[in-house]
Formats: sequence, C-alpha cells, structure tokens
Amino acid sequence: MLKRMGGEVDTTGAMVPIKNADFPAPFKSELEYSCSARGTWNIVHTGFLVPEAHEIFACAAGCLRGVVLTAAEMNAQDRFSTIEIRENNVLEGDMEDLLIEGVTDILQKLPYKPRAVLLYTSCIHHFIGCDLPLCYARLRERFLDIDFTDCYMNPIMRKSGLTPDQLMRRGLYALLKQRDIDKNRINIIGNNIATDKDSELIRMLEQAGYTITEIHDCHNYDAYQQMASAAFNICYNPVGKAGGEALEKRLGQKLLYLPLSYQPAEILAAYEKMTKALGMEMPDLSAETDALTAALRHAKEVIGETPITIDYTATMRPLSLARALLEHGFNVTALYIDSFSGEEKGDLAWLQAHFPELPVYATVQVKMRVLPRETCEKTLAIGQKAAYFTGTPYFVNIVECGGYYGFSGFCKLLALMEDAFLHEKDTRKLIQIKGLGCGCV
Repeated sequence: MLKRMGGEVDTTGAMVPIKNADFPAPFKSELEYSCSARGTWNIVHTGFLVPEAHEIFACAAGCLRGVVLTAAEMNAQDRFSTIEIRENNVLEGDMEDLLIEGVTDILQKLPYKPRAVLLYTSCIHHFIGCDLPLCYARLRERFLDIDFTDCYMNPIMRKSGLTPDQLMRRGLYALLKQRDIDKNRINIIGNNIATDKDSELIRMLEQAGYTITEIHDCHNYDAYQQMASAAFNICYNPVGKAGGEALEKRLGQKLLYLPLSYQPAEILAAYEKMTKALGMEMPDLSAETDALTAALRHAKEVIGETPITIDYTATMRPLSLARALLEHGFNVTALYIDSFSGEEKGDLAWLQAHFPELPVYATVQVKMRVLPRETCEKTLAIGQKAAYFTGTPYFVNIVECGGYYGFSGFCKLLALMEDAFLHEKDTRKLIQIKGLGCGCV
C-alpha cells in the first residue's frame, strides 16, 4: 500500500543511533532513493581504465540511457557502443544471436580496431538463461586479435555474492595474460583513483628497488599487459580484493591485502605485513607518525568544535575515520553509511561503546529525499553525500579516499578538511559532476 509522503516526516527507518546499528546491515533493504551527489564512479567509468579497450553494453533501452549519458559526459563515445534488447528478442529466443551478431556488427563498423572488448551483459540474460559462454567462444573465434572479457550491468547481483562493483574491478584485470614473473615488479590494484605518489607506501617500495604499477600508469594495452609480470599485487580497497584473489589463482601473483585505515597501529601493522612478505627491512616511520600527530593537532586548532559529518563515498573506511577524529577531540555528529564492511567491525564496536548516540543515516532510504537538509550552524562535511544531506558549502570533495593511503594520506585528508572549513564551495554545482576525477565534463 502506498503512503503519501508529506507534512512532518520522522527519521524512523532512515536513522539509527550507532549503539542500535546491526552489523553489517543497519537498515532494512527496501525501496531505495538515489540522491544528487554523483561523484562516485560507475561501471562505465571503471571499465575505461583499460587502455585501448572498447565497451559494449547489451541491455534494454531504459537501462542504456544512464550508461550512454556517462560515456557522453566523458567525451568517450568513440570507445562505447550499445546493443538494444527488445521484447521480440526475449520472446523469440534469439538472445545469443543478438549478442554475437550485434558485437560482430559493431566491431566491423568501428573506425579503429580495439585491442580488447569489455562486453557488459544485463540481468535479462541471466533471467532467461542466455548461453553466455557460447557467445564469448563464438566471438573469440571470429576475432582472434581482440581480447574479450565478461562484465555485468546487473542490479539483481547487488544483494548477494559479488556486487557489480566488485565484479567490475575484478574484470579490470581479467584480460591480463600469463607471462614470466618479475620479482621486482609490484602492482597496486582495485582502485578507481590512483594512489597518491607521495604515500610512504610507494616510497618504501621504490626505495627497496621495486617498480610500482597501477592501471592508471598504463597508457597503452601493451603496458597494461606488463602488469601480468608482477610478483605481488597490493590491494587496500575492500571491493578490489576479489580481483586480487582471482589474479593470485589465475596468474600466481601473490596478494597482499593491506586495508586502508586511519588508526596508526593498523597502518603500522599493514606495513609490517608488507615488509615481512617482501623480505624487506621495516623502516623507521616515527617521523611519519609524528607528522600525523602534528597534523591532527593543527586541524583541531583550526576546526575546533565545528560539527563534522562523514559519508561512505569519501572513504572506504568511514568508521575508522570517525573513530580517529573522535579520539582526537573532533566533533563528529553524523555518519551517512548504508552498510558496514568487514574491516569496520572493530571500529563499530568502539564507536558503540564510546559514542553510542552517534547517528547513522541511510543514504538510500526514501525518507532521505524529504528530511530537512539544512543545518543551523556551520558544518564540515567529508564527502559529497554528507554535504548534500546537510546542505553545507564547507565540504571535502573526494571519493574513495582520493587515493590517499597511510600516514601521509591521513595528513593530506586533514589538510583538505582545514581548507574545506575555511573556504566555501558551490555544493550544488560540484556534486552533480559524475565520476569525480575520471574526466567527466
């Protein structure tokens, strides 16, 4: 039964005090709302990280609208094609022919020959039991000099198994082909945003003689294929872990999973794990820890008791960040998080014990469309959704931690917080830009 949304709307179902937040899902899975903050990347943005690759989406016209607009906003229409599925294709059972012949027609008419094709199938293919292995086999027979990989635009996968985001990040590296291992090469994988080159993570590895590569460093397909020779893959993004596990199984590249954290002890533990695995000597990082302590002190002096809100799009560890700030006297007043990752369980327990009334809001709950979004006092938001839901022009405009990792990464985030506190932004204009940092106009 539909219920009219009007008048006074309370926060029931859209907000819980953190003491009552269940792990890992603090909110019921219901009808969802998508707010106007568009800085997060989608599967189109991520797929374009593969150099010299062409994306082909096969789905219904209504579903195609969003991905077509994404490609247009990136000025990447030349690397993007579509196959429209219509009712007769479902009823007549020719889905395999449509996919095979549709891709063939596209590739024969392209003004250039892509080195690889990322083929995105949709939920209808799985609903009707389309023989996708057959389709890929036929396409590989027809186009021997083009690599094909399976990608998915499939919202029915969002609540079970690997999510479309996890599958896409795994698909980023599925095209890598087995080659001899170079023990002096290491990849950093799983990120939409490249790791900050000033990070002590990269500095430590380079000083030890390693060549570090991320997909963002690969300007052509041959350079991309060189990633297959790395002895280790480092991943600090939870949604990229499945891709690292797949590479370890398929290519023999060892995975070093070093989750992002804002806790100095966890950062040090990650580096100790890395140096032990690589046979490196653990360097003295006391200067880095001292720099972080000083940065926290300075940021607190600048920001003072100003309310701070944090959302999950700004960082993959929002609870860790909230805990670190609260431990150093900052006034964190709200979190905007729909679910908690496994890495956050300890931080959740700490917050529940020390700040039990801290409110957690679901960004996708339908009430969030009509709940008040204006604050009576100056508020500093970390992330676009936090800025949107609090109506503040003072916000840190990053997604996925901005590529900042380790002690240096936290220091840079604190500097961004200071700058955001001191200088207003045009929130409405900025948060409408899709795929922050990926080249959208």
